Amino acid sequence: MFRVRAISFLAGLSFTVTLAPAALAQASLDDVHVTPREKTVNVATTAYGAAPATGVAAGSLIRAKADLVLVPVSITDDRYRPIIGLDQENFQLFENKKPQEIKHFSSEDAPVSVGFLVDTSGSMADKVERAREAVQQFCEEANPQDEFFLITFSNKPELATDFTSRPEEIENDLLTARSKGYTSLLDAIFLGLDKMRTAHYARKALLILSDGGDNHSRYSERDVRAAIKESDVTVYAVGTFDRWVATEEERLGPELLASIADLSGGHSFTLTNFSEVPSVTRAIGRQLRFQYMLAYQPDAAPNDGKWRKIKVKLRLPHQLRSLLFHAESRPGYFASEQ
Repeated sequence: MFRVRAISFLAGLSFTVTLAPAALAQASLDDVHVTPREKTVNVATTAYGAAPATGVAAGSLIRAKADLVLVPVSITDDRYRPIIGLDQENFQLFENKKPQEIKHFSSEDAPVSVGFLVDTSGSMADKVERAREAVQQFCEEANPQDEFFLITFSNKPELATDFTSRPEEIENDLLTARSKGYTSLLDAIFLGLDKMRTAHYARKALLILSDGGDNHSRYSERDVRAAIKESDVTVYAVGTFDRWVATEEERLGPELLASIADLSGGHSFTLTNFSEVPSVTRAIGRQLRFQYMLAYQPDAAPNDGKWRKIKVKLRLPHQLRSLLFHAESRPGYFASEQ
């Protein structure tokens, strides 16, 4: 007995699919929230209490004693609208293709630590103001307790704003950003992952705003992919790319962002017009607020330090199986070596 709701953040529309009379109240788009279910557990606190930090990101749940593995899951429809109202029985978890019991489940609107990675290379000269608007739109959808930092990158990445709960500090620092030079995208991602070591919240996300591929980093794509797999940070990327590009790095820009975002359990958007970026970042901000949090305890296994694949599947009633729902989550974690 439940009602599934998709929230439209781009078109200003919403729809509901009712399976049976439900107690979940209909909410307006101006006041949509996920009501915490009775007897839910703060999964993030439980999981991180069980798993001391090691690896790239402090608080990392993924390469340590993973007594509980925390799996944030985003459910969207084919128009990338978040779906709320699902319950624990609507999810199946697998590790290396073996079913896992979901020990804890929550759909609470928990705070997130967010890092903005904004491209300030020479090609962004007329786009920095739009990037500032995009950050503002994201923050308008954020949980009031969220914390943020800002990294700008051109010839090298720089921490422009340290962690703050005041989005206006990020926006003000972007006012003074000056576009110049090349694009050290991979170095910026690596710096963002490192900065997340001091994050206060278990849920962590990087949001990349760029208009080109990497052409000036010390770190390689292989280095960054390894760091992503070691961390518990979800990466979202919004990029606009010219149809005609001068270098191979620029041509491969969309593919690079997509591969990194997918590896983290996030999503990458490739746009043809940078003016569309603010509406997309607003969508991402809302999606982060409507994530489901699953936690499971892995079966006893040798502490071999190997990569273990995670798969999340939806188990929906017959009435909903014809709808296109997508589940996004991290594809795996590293087992303990101790």
